[in-house]
Amino acid sequence: MRKKVTKAIFPVAGLGTRFLPATKSVPKEIMTLVDRPLIQYAIDEARAAGIKEFIFVTSRGKGALEDYFDHSPTLEAELERKGKMDLLEILNDTNMESGAVAYVRQHKAMGLGHAVWCARKLVGDEPVAVLLPDDVIAAETPCLQQMVEAYEETGGNMVAAMEVSPEKTSSYGVLDLKEDLGQMVSVKGMVEKPAEGTAPSNLAVIGRYILTPQVLKHLDDMKEGAGGEIQLTDAIASEIKASDNVYGYRFNGQRFDCGSKAGFLQATVAFGLARDDLKDELGQYLQELSFAKKAAE
Repeated sequence: MRKKVTKAIFPVAGLGTRFLPATKSVPKEIMTLVDRPLIQYAIDEARAAGIKEFIFVTSRGKGALEDYFDHSPTLEAELERKGKMDLLEILNDTNMESGAVAYVRQHKAMGLGHAVWCARKLVGDEPVAVLLPDDVIAAETPCLQQMVEAYEETGGNMVAAMEVSPEKTSSYGVLDLKEDLGQMVSVKGMVEKPAEGTAPSNLAVIGRYILTPQVLKHLDDMKEGAGGEIQLTDAIASEIKASDNVYGYRFNGQRFDCGSKAGFLQATVAFGLARDDLKDELGQYLQELSFAKKAAE
């Protein structure tokens, strides 16, 4: 019987230098998208997919991230005293129960593959999901839930994939397709950030993965890849050669790259317009802004 995916790794050790000076004191993962930290979107997505154990790969200076998931008795008591039960319910959704969360330190920035490798002892001999909080995905059915449902049919390893324009393939890990099955593709190779004009396809990997323990064992080799870092893509490529059990999944939804300022702003507008309490006022402002811009041209 295939083991269920109940563990997830969240690599959150990065310094967030593209968002300085804000990230001088605030971990990027708890910067707010509308009124929720980036990490909360990833946690909610994981919960919807059936994840029960949450593993954070952190670094020095991430104490505020750890505190975010803890209970806040003073604030909870104050909200209850004032009868603000709706806010109390929102607050309770951010709490993580004792034993559900583990923190592992990545002492040196050596790439995504190394960050995932740091969590290997907590994963053990089970499949594990990996979610990159920078990638926020708006979807009717959460992206990881879609993948878990597909994984129950295929097993093996699975990466979320999306079509990108050819000139952007050099910014991603790119799939070399063995067979295109529609929503799912079987994969015969992966290339991390291929040089312009050399990408095997325009199907790019984004920050959602379901991995077998074998991929983490491939990371034991600590081979440097693109950018001089330990690349998760390279370990998955090794598993393709060893077991031929890697699939790409074309998820339904829109991905926002909140690791960039432009992507973060785009996500803020999109998620704001999706909110019943914000869409009218925000929509009117954007419309007025558009009219003003046209009038000035």
